[in-house]
Amino acid sequence: MIKVGIIGGSGYAAGELVRILINHPDVEIKWVHSRTVAGQRIVDVHQGLHGETDMNFSSTYDLGNIDVLFCCRPAGKTREFLADNAIPENLKIIDLARDYRIEDGTHDFVYGLSELNRKRIVRGAMHVANPGCLAMVVELSLMPLAKNLLLNSDIHTTIITGSTSDGGELRPSSHYSRRNDNLVVYRPFAHQQQPEILQALRAAQQSFNAKLHMVPIRGPFSRGIMAVSYMDCPLELTDVIKLYKDYFDDHNFTFITSKIPDLKDVVNTNKCIIHLDKIEGRLMVTAVIDNLLKGGAGNAVHNMNLLFGLQETTGLTMKSVAF
Repeated sequence: MIKVGIIGGSGYAAGELVRILINHPDVEIKWVHSRTVAGQRIVDVHQGLHGETDMNFSSTYDLGNIDVLFCCRPAGKTREFLADNAIPENLKIIDLARDYRIEDGTHDFVYGLSELNRKRIVRGAMHVANPGCLAMVVELSLMPLAKNLLLNSDIHTTIITGSTSDGGELRPSSHYSRRNDNLVVYRPFAHQQQPEILQALRAAQQSFNAKLHMVPIRGPFSRGIMAVSYMDCPLELTDVIKLYKDYFDDHNFTFITSKIPDLKDVVNTNKCIIHLDKIEGRLMVTAVIDNLLKGGAGNAVHNMNLLFGLQETTGLTMKSVAF
């Protein structure tokens, strides 16, 4: 059994992580640490887990009794944690914050987009940086084009995201009276996850130097992300569809459909569903994911499966809410 520890256990992504791992056939959760709710029952914070676990949040942690550590604390806190603790040499780490997503030579974390870096993760990686949820949906939308050297014009992307993308902390952007029946543009053309998207695209297409015009929008719903991207593309639609199907053929969670997907097609799953269309010479790519699963905890467990040589879908075959 893989022995797991989680720090930052009270947030949304950590709750989904616990939900997946308590049902994972190859995992034993040793402890879930939290500074804010230590001593409380996990089910009192993550109420959807009633009847599935009787664990309490821990005020202490033992890095020597686990095989893998999931870091679910806010941005900047993983670096702080690793600097303040003696980390066992054989401990694998998966960071769900953005502390190590940029591969700048100062650390050994591999960017955890398996659809790009699966071989690097499988072949001896010890530390993995989970992609951001907005970055994930944009990267999956564009990766087949980048791999085939087809990203040669400006890319325009509009992303609508659910309130859980902002995390569990109470803030004006997540207040019900502001979020409900409302749309709000935020950080246009300057979102904090844009650098990791550009990094991933350049890793797949070294000649990539086009501009990415990204407009994120806060949507009036809890879970899910829809990204609609368009750009110039010289190929016929049938050729593009084949290119996408070929790229994702040996990946387990991304699917190409002939119908524009709904958010509910992916909520509560680790799937990404992509639809392609060609309109007046422009290629339009529509992609949807669950921000907390494919864009967070689900992808983190996928990376854990890769690190430990398990079948990729283990513990991740979940059904969408659909209706």
